[in-house]
Amino acid sequence: MAKRPSSSPTSNSSRNTMRALLLVLAVSLIGIIIYRKWISPAGYSNIPKELQLNYVPSDFKINIDEENALAILSNPHRYRREFNDLVYDINMSILYHVANRMGLSESDKALIKPEYEKHHPYLRNLYFHDFVALKDTTSQLYQTWYDNEGTNAVEVLREVASKYTCFLVTQIMTTLVPTKGGSIYAKGQNVETPCGMAMQEALSPMLKKLEDRAAIQDFSRSRGLLQEKVEKVIAELATMEVRDKKGLNKQLKTKVLGFNVSSSDIEISAISILKVGFRLNEYFDISLNAKQGLVTITLPEPTILSHEVYPKVDNLDIGWLREVQDADFNRTFNVLRAEFRREALESDIMEKSKKQAIELMNTMFAPVVSSLNNRYKLQVKFREVGEDPEFDPERAASAEYQYE
Repeated sequence: MAKRPSSSPTSNSSRNTMRALLLVLAVSLIGIIIYRKWISPAGYSNIPKELQLNYVPSDFKINIDEENALAILSNPHRYRREFNDLVYDINMSILYHVANRMGLSESDKALIKPEYEKHHPYLRNLYFHDFVALKDTTSQLYQTWYDNEGTNAVEVLREVASKYTCFLVTQIMTTLVPTKGGSIYAKGQNVETPCGMAMQEALSPMLKKLEDRAAIQDFSRSRGLLQEKVEKVIAELATMEVRDKKGLNKQLKTKVLGFNVSSSDIEISAISILKVGFRLNEYFDISLNAKQGLVTITLPEPTILSHEVYPKVDNLDIGWLREVQDADFNRTFNVLRAEFRREALESDIMEKSKKQAIELMNTMFAPVVSSLNNRYKLQVKFREVGEDPEFDPERAASAEYQYE
């Protein structure tokens, strides 16, 4: 029988060399992983030292009276000056927290205030107009009745602040610390971007505290909303009425271990009667300019004067393992009511109301003006809300329901 040829020394040497290389490669990879994960500090070691920041732990501190803040948010028109101050305090608290987390020196932190004050004049107007546009300030009475007035205000503030916080923090911090290509490089435990720290560690906890406080106030206010009959003098001019109908079908499910075991169907429809016009007891002015022969009637901005919603349960199918709570109905009614008002405010109903008011004022006062002097003319104007009415002494206008 022929003998099997033995492996050559050259073949054995190549195989051993290959094994050694693979072993060295495996050990190197393991070493790199261990170094990067447990030994090397987080961050970017290839960035010059002067461009690196060491993140340090820091607790968020904010000196805001929650009760006053909720009163301001509930009536931003009346408390416009205080609203501006609230925006200032919130943004400054966020900026100082980010600076503390980034380990900035006291000299750098001293620059935050003058840097922010460059942005505050336009930011306070952006906050105010966005907040008023998102929050229906004419519905405070209804929101209070549905236990949702303060909570709704905080939700709107969250949406507005989330829109501008990252922009603000980036603008300020990039002027205080060195950057490379517009980027900030940092190392430390739980490294986060300045924007992420501002949103997660400062803004969210602050708004959560406001929400908790708002929930308590909403409950108390709704219970004591009308403890006794209220009578007050009003002077209103209604010029437009909107009637509408909407429906909502909602399914409530009960789950056990992630599986649907029961469901309830609620179908509710509602009709809405909404009136738009002018509150003359808040502002109404007639002026005469004999030199120009002009009589000017100035009216306030149009607003929703009244809103009546009549809900009706069209279908109620309760599952065998599902109990429908009062909150389920109240929440549904409030959603329908809010949708009616939203559509009205986003439509051209306010402009139509102004046109009708002009026609009505001419019908009522034009003959009187002509009887004074044939050369006199009548014009109708509408009071405009200023961009920043810090100089306006009449700050208590345009609120349907005011908290003292």
